[in-house]
Amino acid sequence: MTTFSGPDGRPRCGWCAATPAYTAYHDHEWGFPVDDDRRLFEKICLEGFQSGLSWRTILEKRENFRAAFAGFDFRKVAEYGEEDVARLLQDAGIVRHRAKIEATINNARRACEMVAAEGSLAAFFWRYEAEPAGIRATSPESQALSKELRKRGWKFVGPTTAYAFMQAMGLVNDHAEGCAIRDEVAAKRAGFTRPA
Repeated sequence: MTTFSGPDGRPRCGWCAATPAYTAYHDHEWGFPVDDDRRLFEKICLEGFQSGLSWRTILEKRENFRAAFAGFDFRKVAEYGEEDVARLLQDAGIVRHRAKIEATINNARRACEMVAAEGSLAAFFWRYEAEPAGIRATSPESQALSKELRKRGWKFVGPTTAYAFMQAMGLVNDHAEGCAIRDEVAAKRAGFTRPA
C-alpha cells in the first residue's frame, strides 16, 4: 500500500487522499482497536451497506444512519418491524436498499443472540484477530468470520465485508508501512486488553 503526504506533511495511507473526510477517519478511527459492542455492531452494518458502493458514500451519511437505526443500539433495532422498514425506505439520508435495511434488523436480532451466547460481540469478534499480510481484500480469518456469522444467520457479511470490518475495528493493523498512524495503532493494540 502506498502513502501520500497529508496537508500537515505527515505520510498517510494512500486511500485517504480521496477526500478530506477520510483523513480524520483514518487518523482517529481506522485500525484502532474497538471493544465496544455498539460500535462493532454499527461498523459491521455500515460495511454491509457499503457493499457495492464507496466508503465515502457511507461515511458522509453515517450520522443519518445513526439517527435512523437508534444509534445502532442493536437491542432497539431488533424490535424494528415492517413499519420501520417502510419508514427507512423513505429516508433519503441513508442508503435505501430494502435487503440491506432488512439485513441490519436481522443482524440486530442475531447480535442479541450472540451476546446471550458469548457474553459480548467483542468477545466473539476478537477471536478473529489477524496479522497484517500486505494488500488483500480478504484473509483466512475474515473467511472464517464470515462463515461463522452466516452460520449464525447474519446477512451481508461476506469475507470482503468481514475483512473491511476487521481493518476498521483494529483486528488487524493494515496501515501502510511508513504511514504516520501505523505506529500509533500498533501502540494502542499492544496496550489493548482482548475481550475474554
